[in-house]
Amino acid sequence: MKIASTITILSLVISSQLATAQANKKDTQKVKSDVSGTLDTSKGKVRRARGSFGNFVDKTQTPGYIPHETFDPTFMYEPGEPYRSGSGAPGPMYWQNKADYKIAATLDTNTKSITGTVEIAYTNNSPDELNYLWLQLDQNLFSTSSRGHFKTPIGGGRFGNVEFSGGDSISSVSIVKNGAKGPETTAVTDYVITDTRMQIRLKTPMKAKGDKMTIKIVYSFKIPPDGSDRMGMTETQKGRIYEIAQWYPRMCVYDEVEGWNIEPYLGAAEFYLEYGDIDFSVTVPSNMVVAGSGELQNPTEVLTPTEIDRLNKAKASDAKVTIVGVDEIGKPSTHLKSSGNVTWHYKINNTRDASWACSTAFIWDAARINLPTGKKCMSMSFYPIECKDDSSWGRSTEYVKASIEFYSKTYYVFPWPCASNVAGNVHGMEYPGIVFCGWKSKMSQLFFVTTHEFGHNWFPMLVGSNERKYAWMDEGFNTFINIYSGQNFNKGEYNKPQTPDQLISFAKRDSNVVMTYEDCMPQRDIGMLCYFKPAEALYLLREYIVGHDRFDYAFHSYINRWAFKHPTPKDFFRSMNEGTGEDLNWFWKEWIYKSWQLDQSVSDVKYSAGDTINGTKGAEITIKNNKQMVMPVIIEVKESNGHTGRVTLPAEIWQALGVWKFHYNSTSTITSVTIDPDKVMPDADRSNNTWPATTN
Repeated sequence: MKIASTITILSLVISSQLATAQANKKDTQKVKSDVSGTLDTSKGKVRRARGSFGNFVDKTQTPGYIPHETFDPTFMYEPGEPYRSGSGAPGPMYWQNKADYKIAATLDTNTKSITGTVEIAYTNNSPDELNYLWLQLDQNLFSTSSRGHFKTPIGGGRFGNVEFSGGDSISSVSIVKNGAKGPETTAVTDYVITDTRMQIRLKTPMKAKGDKMTIKIVYSFKIPPDGSDRMGMTETQKGRIYEIAQWYPRMCVYDEVEGWNIEPYLGAAEFYLEYGDIDFSVTVPSNMVVAGSGELQNPTEVLTPTEIDRLNKAKASDAKVTIVGVDEIGKPSTHLKSSGNVTWHYKINNTRDASWACSTAFIWDAARINLPTGKKCMSMSFYPIECKDDSSWGRSTEYVKASIEFYSKTYYVFPWPCASNVAGNVHGMEYPGIVFCGWKSKMSQLFFVTTHEFGHNWFPMLVGSNERKYAWMDEGFNTFINIYSGQNFNKGEYNKPQTPDQLISFAKRDSNVVMTYEDCMPQRDIGMLCYFKPAEALYLLREYIVGHDRFDYAFHSYINRWAFKHPTPKDFFRSMNEGTGEDLNWFWKEWIYKSWQLDQSVSDVKYSAGDTINGTKGAEITIKNNKQMVMPVIIEVKESNGHTGRVTLPAEIWQALGVWKFHYNSTSTITSVTIDPDKVMPDADRSNNTWPATTN
């Protein structure tokens, strides 16, 4: 889900950081370091700096820093187990349950409601016998008696519900079993609905390790106009747009971590779902176009020969092909039937969800997506005439295509046959193979919300983390990969310089930590803690701590290990530690579990003993870590003879002390020493980052 300003700012700011760093490569002699010392090129040749690694430099600690709190040997010390390895990989006994869905739903445009039947084929792969099943009834959020309703502020907000009186109406629940004469249906009377969850109490428990059961539920609900910015309705010149989500009863996840995951849907925190195959049919008025997750199964029953021909051309075209044009909206020639209803049939496999949208107002265009494996899939856009221009949704299909191709090449191949972008009142919301984005978004704003929502097809649609508890594992990861998607698109078309000082704003506030349920965060903190801070952490880890090669190898390993599975935060941390070959527990602790601030400073510069001409025999530079967060140190030293050198020191210098001295091979008077010269670190106090020239 998008936080538009956060995503745009972060993506644009990071491009400025990279530009600054590239400029500095031309102006200075860049120095690299490793954990055993530092390199210095201030004399025009490489020398090993005479650092005092591992030695006590100063017995006085900085008052705001306690080393063992950061470098904590007990952090994440728990051993692995058969289900989840200590390496971060799924263990040899890892299992997860499966839920396949067959759904038939009908849209009533007069009552603005949906009536449906869902059959859930549930497989219990766990080692446990299940005496009851838990399902999610997310539409109950929109009841005026829901917990989410009571949790919504008086003035309303993006999430939750204020005035709309909706919710799921359950007509019947039954169990379907194969009998001697075919399927046998037994009504279930022992079920309990509690807020947004339903418990089905089984007369005969599900057996462990492979037992199967089919649950059939008949239900209906009124469509909320503004469904917590995840679904709803939009009035346009040519008709109403319906964006439909959380539209069928869904299984709660049963796992070895918590058993049944039964946290209620309160509005802000999103979803945790089982994988399976979803086959769904949607019956709508015949003059509507339906966009859905997956692939349309019956094009000849709902599309004209002309539209089918255009779709086939789009499958072979890198440029967009119009399927339904501006001048064709609402014309009888664009529909097979002039009255009544038609049923659109979609399928999507190995997925955790499915959604759809429909309207009489859609312009529809498409193009092919080229995947690294040689396979092709489709990029599609559905939008009203109000946003048809190229400054707006006219370029949507281009944005979708570029995003899917980039993420597929860089992270993991897109697994579904189509990627559809739908314009409407929903500002930004993701589902497998389809996303909803704001119809008033334009240019860079539309690109970034599009690439963000489709980035979610990797996190959490492909790597299935628990959004309800760990929003940062999908929002933060996704915002991180959006940085590089933005840099890649059309040679950086939308990357504009912006001050990196905005990156440190989070450090100056007393806020919650990243490892907090999204529902437990003040709404003003969600963008920072779920999106921006974890994305910035991963960016700094890749760019300034472990480097591209090691980060990318570990990140890819994590994705490949947990594709279509359910990782926890520790699975991620351990995968990254193992893949990079670094104990990064100090990093995860300070960025994810704590709200610590970073404040590094240059304390003093002293020329070496016996130096009769200042600086010709080198200098000792003293730096401090003044607060609890630590990071590697990048130091720029300028001399009066025009030489500029850089020294990079690892975070390990702070393992025992908050004060560190190192020798710098200067050849003339030092005019300035600056920590973090490119301002890439989240340093809360930059006033002490520079040491001015003084008389020693």
